[in-house]
Amino acid sequence: MQSVIWWIRRDVRLENNPALQAALQTGLPVVPLFIIDPKLIQDPSTRRQTFLFNALHSLDKNLRTIGNRLFVRQGNPIQILQQFFQEIPFNAIFAEEDYSPYAIQRDAAIQRNLPLKLVLGLVLHHPQQVLKADGTPYTVFTPFSKTWKTLPKALRNSTRPSVIPAHANPPASLPLPEPSSLAYFSASETEARQRLNDFIQDAIFHYREGRNELDQAGTSSLSPYLRFGLISIQTAYQAALQALESAQRSEEKQGVETWISELIWREFYISILYHFPNVLQEAFYPHRRQIPWRTNHAELLAWQQGLTGYPIVDACMRQLNETGWMHNRGRMIVASFLTKDLLLNWQSGERYFMQQLVDGDPAANNGGWQWTAGVGTDAAPYFRIFNPILQSKKFDPHGNFIRKWVPELTNVSTQYIHEPWTMPLDFQKQSHFVIGKDYPVPIVDRSIVKDRVLQAFQMFSQKS
Repeated sequence: MQSVIWWIRRDVRLENNPALQAALQTGLPVVPLFIIDPKLIQDPSTRRQTFLFNALHSLDKNLRTIGNRLFVRQGNPIQILQQFFQEIPFNAIFAEEDYSPYAIQRDAAIQRNLPLKLVLGLVLHHPQQVLKADGTPYTVFTPFSKTWKTLPKALRNSTRPSVIPAHANPPASLPLPEPSSLAYFSASETEARQRLNDFIQDAIFHYREGRNELDQAGTSSLSPYLRFGLISIQTAYQAALQALESAQRSEEKQGVETWISELIWREFYISILYHFPNVLQEAFYPHRRQIPWRTNHAELLAWQQGLTGYPIVDACMRQLNETGWMHNRGRMIVASFLTKDLLLNWQSGERYFMQQLVDGDPAANNGGWQWTAGVGTDAAPYFRIFNPILQSKKFDPHGNFIRKWVPELTNVSTQYIHEPWTMPLDFQKQSHFVIGKDYPVPIVDRSIVKDRVLQAFQMFSQKS
């Protein structure tokens, strides 16, 4: 019996799924297949794995309501697909194209042996589309964004199949790992759509300023859902365009346009990884690969645990450790603190984020860390150092975010919440709070930070 495979990778959804639609257009029975690739599975499992497997359970449930089911195998994808072909010969494999170095090599190897058809869906524009006039890739965001916006977009009406024809003799399947609790991120298409709808109703219009307010729900928190494709970039972008049309004031339009810019940043970093895969191992610019980073395991551990003595840094890190997510403003603050205040290697932070984040995407995570550290494409100037105290006062003015995530500071007044070490001893006693006993003293004297960073970077400040 003829059939086709829908190979599910980063598109764990039924709605607005180009790879699934391409499979359905053949008119043949579809075998929805997920391969547990040992190269991509970690032990102990990360939050991303938990989120992914929970999402696959939800997808399987949805598939069963329309006459099909999810099939699961574990092993090397090439070998698994070849085994599948021996069991149920298929006409084609349809999969959403991915752009990581591993995915590109894997898919090229499979295409040499099997009829793998890659479908655009992870991005709105393929990395080979957004190029300079001379055919080279952009390495600065603003011109990338301008070109991206001018390119025609094949926007589709959102579709969700009412039936997916199943194979008459279904192959064997492994059971998925049991679903696990992930308190802050329910992994389903329904949840993804609800978050988008809630965001589009209000917060998107205030996003330009609201995205920076740590104590407010000003962001979409859609990143895990985009990471694993529980909602498509097409759906997100079209919702933003609709919001742009309905915006009444210039401030509201700016809010929507700022969020669209974030979607373009996502594609910019995917493009960088596609064209320059070495960024996963080293700084983008060769002249920044020899920065004399310090090595201090105690300071790195204090940063990881949220025990630096700087409340805003500690609150952000504890949010990450508990939820697997961090506000984007927080990501910049803690990355700057690690790389500039402590002068510790950005790659240590990049690795730790990938261990903890539910939304950990190699392209975006790497791009963000290199940007803040001042070593990557379109990076912040190396002499730009986020002052955690000023950032705290500006983006958590009343200390509500700090008190939520650093409960030992609950009784500290707003006057001292951003710099508790400046609190007089009698105030500390009144607040039942003693610096050095109930909360750490700052692990770095900020008066030395600027000179230390400039000295480390200046000798490597010129491109060769």
